[in-house]
Parts: sequence; structure tokens; C-alpha cells
Amino acid sequence: MSTEETNSLFNDRSVLLREIAKNPAAFANYLADFQRVLLDMQANLEVLQREARVHCRKIRVEGDKWGQARLRSFPVERSLNNVLKDLKGLTSGLEKSAHKRAAHDEKVESVAKQRKERALLKAQGNNPPAIQPTSESKERAGSQNSHYDGPESIHDLSDRRSA
Repeated sequence: MSTEETNSLFNDRSVLLREIAKNPAAFANYLADFQRVLLDMQANLEVLQREARVHCRKIRVEGDKWGQARLRSFPVERSLNNVLKDLKGLTSGLEKSAHKRAAHDEKVESVAKQRKERALLKAQGNNPPAIQPTSESKERAGSQNSHYDGPESIHDLSDRRSA
């Protein structure tokens, strides 16, 4: 392969991945494909782990004491256990990533709606709607004299007689 073919291949792949990243459904499908491959690998590695464990523990050297074969097999078992644990972490991480990608789009949509609502509330708050006078307040306004309608406290009873 020439360098031009390699560059065009990488450019095509990056364009494809860019389009996948834009669409949450395509993103989830792409990660699900990876997850299926990893789960297949995990199943194969679990079988390999059991077989390697049985084989390594069966190999005995003349003069071994009880349990020495088992102790020799521990590093092999531990390394395969670590690989399987990491693989399980990868599969769960892929699933979480797909969910978080979908949640991101939902959050973006809700933030846009919230901002529109806040802008409307702010606009209404700055310019409150004119209060329409009710019929009762019109009657009061017509019957009011320059003084006041009634006493507001006990000390305002100067002109009136108390009961």
C-alpha cells in the first residue's frame, strides 16, 4: 500500500466515525458491534482459562510436594483472570458510553427548551402585562374623595364616633 492509499483510508474512516459520533443510534449500534466481539472473546478466554488451569495443575514434576503444581499455575491463572476482568470492564464501559451518548442528546434538547422558557419568563418579568382594572376598583375610584374611605387605625377616628 502506498502512503496515499493509507492516508485516504484513514481519512475515509475518520469521516465515517465522525458521522457515527453525530448520531446516537448509530453510535449505540457501533459500540454494540464492538461489545459483541468482546463478549465472544470473553467466552473463548473463559474456556481457555479453564483448560489452562486444568492443564497447568496436572503437570507434576518428580519430587513435587502436595500443592506445588497448583502454586506454579497461579501466575498463569492470575494473568488470565486479570484479562477477563479488564474485558468485562470494557464491555460494561461500552454499554455505559452508549447510554451516556443518548442521555447527552436528551440533555441538549431539554437545555434548549429550558432556555427558551426562561427567556419568555424573563421577558414577561421585565414587561409585566398591564393589569386590567376590575369593576370593583372602578367603583371605588369613582366614589373616593380626596380624604379616605374609612379609618385605617383606632387613632384615625377623630371625626367619627365609636360604637
